[in-house]
Amino acid sequence: MRLDGPFLKLPIRFDAETLAREVRALPPPAWVPHPTGFKGSEAVRLITPGGQPSDKLNGAMAPTEHLLASPYMMQILGEIGAVWGRSRLMGLGSGGKVPRHVDTHYYWRTHWRIHIPIITNPEVLFTCGDETVHMAPGECWLFDSFRWHRVYNGGAEQRVHLVLDTVGGGRLWDLADAARLGEPERLFAPGGPAPTNLAFEQVNSPKVMSPWEMRVHLVFLGAHVMPHPLLGPVFARLDRFVDQWAAAWAQFGTDEAGVATYVGLLDDVKLDLTSIGGTEIVLKNQFKLYLVLDHIIFLNALGRELVERMPAKAAWMPAAA
Repeated sequence: MRLDGPFLKLPIRFDAETLAREVRALPPPAWVPHPTGFKGSEAVRLITPGGQPSDKLNGAMAPTEHLLASPYMMQILGEIGAVWGRSRLMGLGSGGKVPRHVDTHYYWRTHWRIHIPIITNPEVLFTCGDETVHMAPGECWLFDSFRWHRVYNGGAEQRVHLVLDTVGGGRLWDLADAARLGEPERLFAPGGPAPTNLAFEQVNSPKVMSPWEMRVHLVFLGAHVMPHPLLGPVFARLDRFVDQWAAAWAQFGTDEAGVATYVGLLDDVKLDLTSIGGTEIVLKNQFKLYLVLDHIIFLNALGRELVERMPAKAAWMPAAA
């Protein structure tokens, strides 16, 4: 699914007062500093790997004690019905800012982020691309994180959003279609027991990326790239790389016996792209194409557990990997 603009408000609303009561019932130690370190930004972990106190993006996801203590939040997850990844309550203090940025990494390429405001004020402004909105309490929003975006809380109180990450599923796409058709908003009121059959991610990164996934990512980047005289040879080399990867995939699949072959293909394509040039090719969001290729494809083509067992660092791996 792709958004037609920076934001999409889904035609479903939740009871912000009930949500606020659940937020205020959480113990103060539930709030931890946001991993980015942004001033005034803190979070309550709701879904994490193993339900443990972690900010990691990978691993089998499960509810934390804080989500299990919040029945209406769980009812909301059940109503949308998606497969849930890492999710949190996110607080932003008075005067706090989430600086302007773009989400370019593999996790953000494969996930959508849902915002449901719980405690907010009219001075909380969310800018994405060339649009700025105030998300009112109880509303449900998607936004395009591949565009530049930022948040500012100009009010006198902390802003708290329920922020849900998902690859999709359930009713989410139906809600998105309904939003595009202009269907009226409906209220999902609290009530009844918390659901016991919520779906959580068990797989969120490939052991070996399939050639079909690679092609999907290249089509996505091709739709976002700006004109440049070297686009032809760059994408021709990338197309050849995926063809070679598909041949290796047919031989080895995810078997560790193929690691040396896969690493060789990655080394070769990185070296060839460097020799072709094209380091100044940019996307519509002004990020360099080669950087985003690294973030989305090359650094995730082999799972970390395979990379860590390699006897030597491959040429395509950055020093920090």
